[in-house]
Amino acid sequence: MADNTQTEKEYILANPEEGVAILGAQDQFVSLLEEGLNVTIHPFGNSIKVAGDPFQVQKGMAILKNMDKLIQQGIQLNSADVASAMKMADKGTLEYFLDLYTETLIKDAKGRAVRVKNYGQRQYIDAIKHNDVTFGVGPAGTGKTYLAVVMAIAALKRGDVEKIILTRPAVEAGESLGFLPGDLKDKVDPYLRPIYDALYAILGAEHTNRLMERGVIEIAPLAYMRGRTLDGAFVILDEAQNTTNMQMKMFLTRLGFGSKMIVNGDITQIDLPRHSQSGLVQAMGILKNVNHIDFVTFTSDDVVRHPVVAAIINAYEDVENK
Repeated sequence: MADNTQTEKEYILANPEEGVAILGAQDQFVSLLEEGLNVTIHPFGNSIKVAGDPFQVQKGMAILKNMDKLIQQGIQLNSADVASAMKMADKGTLEYFLDLYTETLIKDAKGRAVRVKNYGQRQYIDAIKHNDVTFGVGPAGTGKTYLAVVMAIAALKRGDVEKIILTRPAVEAGESLGFLPGDLKDKVDPYLRPIYDALYAILGAEHTNRLMERGVIEIAPLAYMRGRTLDGAFVILDEAQNTTNMQMKMFLTRLGFGSKMIVNGDITQIDLPRHSQSGLVQAMGILKNVNHIDFVTFTSDDVVRHPVVAAIINAYEDVENK
């Protein structure tokens, strides 16, 4: 007896030469789609056949159609784009997928266009554009730090700000960095690796180091922000869940004229001593109705790393909720 729960549909590429672009190198996009949608995909020539549960096959066809449209516009896709498309299909927001690619935020060090990868990131970018202070709250892998650095560099290049200031609480060292070897930069560097990675990806290591030498990009522990007024600066506080309430208030009140602030953190990863309250958690309650301040909350659905990362986050959240 035939299994009526399975179906197969065929997608025909308008241009057979697009095959590699839509399937990925060594068919890596095919593997992602098969695993993410639980379908079987058979590409042959300009034909791509998708088989499996009818609902999942329909999703697969819609994703292929959207990917094909982007490729025809000359947009080069990667695994993160495919993962984002699957998540948007699951959430019923795939109709907005093409809109994510209408704006190039900046070109990276290799000349590739940097764009948002999902609707959550689009909301984050819009909040940064229209507010003086933006809080990005959510799990690792959602692009909070990377996009904050992207927006900071874009503002610097436009001349909107004169410098970029990057900071985070060195909570693992108890904000007491004196016992670590080297100068201030050497002491803080281990805690700022994600920010360096973002800077190097967008500007290149050599250009980043030149700007740091000139003081255009400044990296310092949060404790060194005390007593300063930050005018004409784009200021990013990372790992803000590890600030105390006093530290958060101190940081936010450094805001000067012509400046923007981004405060990022993950309230599920608080490393403060047991009885200390997170300044990020308190700020979310205290400042929620203050003008020119916006909060954007990311979830595991916004993770743009390997799809397994989102599954890991969900698994841990399930255990914690129980």
